Amino acid sequence: MATKRVCVMDAGGRVGAALVKKLLSRGYVVNAASQGDGRALVEILGEEERERVEFFRTDPFDYHSLCDAVKGCSGLFYSFEPLPELPSYDEEMAEVEAMAAQNVLEACAQTETMERVVYTSSVTAVVWRESRRLVAGLDEHDWSDPIFCRKFRLWHALSKTLAEKAAWALAMDRGISMVAINAGLLGGPGLSIANPYLKGAAEMYEEGMLVTVEEDFLADAHLCAFEDPAAYGRYLCFNRVVCRPDDATDLAKTMGAPSAAPSPSQDLKCVAQRIRGEKLSKLMLGFGGLETGTVH
Repeated sequence: MATKRVCVMDAGGRVGAALVKKLLSRGYVVNAASQGDGRALVEILGEEERERVEFFRTDPFDYHSLCDAVKGCSGLFYSFEPLPELPSYDEEMAEVEAMAAQNVLEACAQTETMERVVYTSSVTAVVWRESRRLVAGLDEHDWSDPIFCRKFRLWHALSKTLAEKAAWALAMDRGISMVAINAGLLGGPGLSIANPYLKGAAEMYEEGMLVTVEEDFLADAHLCAFEDPAAYGRYLCFNRVVCRPDDATDLAKTMGAPSAAPSPSQDLKCVAQRIRGEKLSKLMLGFGGLETGTVH
């Protein structure tokens, strides 16, 4: 079969860069789209890999640049990365991210070769609402409440919720096949206590909803969602649940904040996990192509 071309946007972020590497290892040709110049991505690619990557400089509010990036592609892996000069996350950012999602999905709708969009969302678009303590657990059917998010200034959750809902609305209206990966807190290099995901982290911990995900696992989840024709809807993606005081202490230390780390002496107790990721586990368990190095 002919080699498939896919687009990764924003390829300049950690998730995007990991996806580019993973896709190249499986034989894809990649349109790497980012708001920057792509130098960071070039530096981590080998010479042979660079031959199968075409770089695009895109602006989520420049529709033509988006159309150019996805032209001829059978898939799009989309994650929103705010520009460094923009404020981290505030109420205005929610509108920015939602409009960007609409523009990207509209560009995909106008791309005849497009087969599927894999949209990177967040667990924060799932867990925040007034009634969350009244249910036994949360899964991909649950949504954060924008009113609740505004009330408690949970701007990351508000942005991810409004943007994902905007993407779903346009995908359904335009008949686009879309799958959403609702990722936990991305661990590893660069994680700090200032990460906007962590607003309300103490409550997430106490309620068994503080989850993290490793970069490689997240990239694999995206690949499964794209390559498995049976994939549908939303998938909560995490491979670690922070449920014990020691887990919370370790997480705080990775962010360089040992003084803020809860410890067993603070009378914290182990909490029961109240967020479920079985849907993704089943998808990845039944997917046998990740180690083959071939495109299905």
